[in-house]
Amino acid sequence: MKISRKHFLQSSLLSALGFSLPMTGGKAQEKPKPAKSGVKITNVKAFIQKKASYVKIETDAGVSGWGEGDHEFTPINGKIVEEIFKPVLIGKDPFDSEYLWKEAFFEGYEGGSTGFVPGSLAGVDNALWDLKGRLLNVPVSKLLGGNRLEKIAVYGSYGRRKKGGYKTPDEMAAEGLKFVQEGYKTIKARMQLYDRDRNPGFNFTFDCIKAVRKAIGDEIELFVDFNNGYTAGKAIELGLKLYENFNVKVIEEPVSAFDYQGLRQVVEALPCEVNAGEHEYNKWQFRDLILTGNPDCLNLDLIKCGGITECKKISGMAEAFEKEIMVHNTRPTLATAASLNLLGSIGNFAKVQEFSGMRPDLELTALFHNQLKFENGFLYIPTGIGLGLEVNEKEMEKQKLNK
Repeated sequence: MKISRKHFLQSSLLSALGFSLPMTGGKAQEKPKPAKSGVKITNVKAFIQKKASYVKIETDAGVSGWGEGDHEFTPINGKIVEEIFKPVLIGKDPFDSEYLWKEAFFEGYEGGSTGFVPGSLAGVDNALWDLKGRLLNVPVSKLLGGNRLEKIAVYGSYGRRKKGGYKTPDEMAAEGLKFVQEGYKTIKARMQLYDRDRNPGFNFTFDCIKAVRKAIGDEIELFVDFNNGYTAGKAIELGLKLYENFNVKVIEEPVSAFDYQGLRQVVEALPCEVNAGEHEYNKWQFRDLILTGNPDCLNLDLIKCGGITECKKISGMAEAFEKEIMVHNTRPTLATAASLNLLGSIGNFAKVQEFSGMRPDLELTALFHNQLKFENGFLYIPTGIGLGLEVNEKEMEKQKLNK
């Protein structure tokens, strides 16, 4: 059989790249059939704790995946998972996670595109990624497209609210110093004002940050989260004073999450970075946040914003706008594991990420047989299969509210 010079050159080139052409005059190659996993979802269970919500997805292969959803109003999250999302998933292929995300999201869409629906869906979606990693015996970061990141610096994040009110400036200073003593090179003090406590007296935040800076010294980076607590003018006035007096590097959510125009005013007025994104729950909100509010960095939350599938898309969109991703994360278990796996797969991760430590007050450590690796101010990207944490199901069952 003769072969033309053109066909020979094409074949040689494609062969070098791992492809092949059918031979002219020979038997045509069969069209490749779409790959099928052959695995079907058999059950979806919500494990609702007092301060956390988890989802387990079971399959006919005997392999299960676990994910974490939003920790607010956890009994409601459990009902959404089992009454709205579970019927969508049963009998489906877990590798069709893009399809399943869309079907589940719009099945619950009338219940809201922010808050409960994406927060509950996050648990399902993160569990699907964990499941796929376990079925293929690889870390989720590799499934997402690993970037070879091994570890990431984290900042100690802590809030001002306590039972009956707020911590004093000295209490906040002492708590910040503990993080520094544990190896953190950056800390974030959260004022926890929110919209309902907007524009407190000037000294509420100023005196607090003054005490914190004095306690931690000048070498530690300092972030301040206004938690939506100011109008644009007040945020600019206070932000400038904090920058000038205490070398604050980042101001987070200075104004109401509903005020993108006000956010842009603050971004344009302050010499330090201004971040936002904790209260955006889907790609459409993040689009508008970027185009109107224009924060320097995006704080997306993998247990509030639809899970890994949605957050991967937002990260790609952010990269096109030259925005870095600094995950919002104060939960120490599967939320952190999911966040780390995402960070291990994107190119626009910020050099320091949020972490509040293992938080024994939440009583979640016993739910897992292993823990994430933290050392000298760094968290390590999990290298185990799936999200990298092994669930203690007996303890998970013991502690759940929906028995």
